[in-house]
Amino acid sequence: MKILYFAWLRARIGCAEEELPLPAEIGDVAGLLDWLRRRGPRFAEALRDLSVVRVAVNQDYVGREHPLRDGDEVAIFPPVTGG
Repeated sequence: MKILYFAWLRARIGCAEEELPLPAEIGDVAGLLDWLRRRGPRFAEALRDLSVVRVAVNQDYVGREHPLRDGDEVAIFPPVTGG
């Protein structure tokens, strides 16, 4: 699984992307976000308020209940505004 971090999430976590095997206990986006928050203080702080975090899987916006598979590309980013 490839995870991409954008904007202030990237700055707080300290990396733009990483490739990880999908942990067996993770079945959906909510499980991934919970797992990421437990990876350390930078992740915990960046993902503290999930109401300001959006997720796309394979370049499609998805909800927290969206299932994940090994090999997915997951993008995590703040809400995008137009203008």
